[in-house]
Amino acid sequence: MKASDPYEGLGGEAGVRALVERFYDTMDRLPEARSIRAMHAEDLAFMHQALFDFLSGWLGGPPLYYERQDPKCMHEAHFSYRIGEEERDAWMLCMDLALADLTPDAKLRSVLHEAFFRMADGLRNEGKARPAEEMGKTGISGTDDPRPTDMLRDH
Repeated sequence: MKASDPYEGLGGEAGVRALVERFYDTMDRLPEARSIRAMHAEDLAFMHQALFDFLSGWLGGPPLYYERQDPKCMHEAHFSYRIGEEERDAWMLCMDLALADLTPDAKLRSVLHEAFFRMADGLRNEGKARPAEEMGKTGISGTDDPRPTDMLRDH
């Protein structure tokens, strides 16, 4: 694995797709994830593809999400849902379990956990005061948080 390329560290397209599948399978089966599962349609096919497209580019692979006709920043895509600490933590539980199942590299798992947490925490819109100057930023989470590729380079 190149130190700056979590996409390849996860196994490229097949690995990222497996991560998305495991993430949503975990969300479907965990009682702790009911609140976030309820935010989604019964059929998750669209979400599987959207998350795969997003993660592909975010993790250092092809920028599929931004090549779509309807790319939204992550904050805009989640704005209509109440997302507080409970929802963030449920999302993180699902992602952490998926990473634990599919990513034997402890360093990569740790860096991805940190990056996913920053993104998930940045999407909270309940119980979190945001300075006005942050609300206008266009990053993934409304902040200038580094992508996983940047974080791996720094470790």
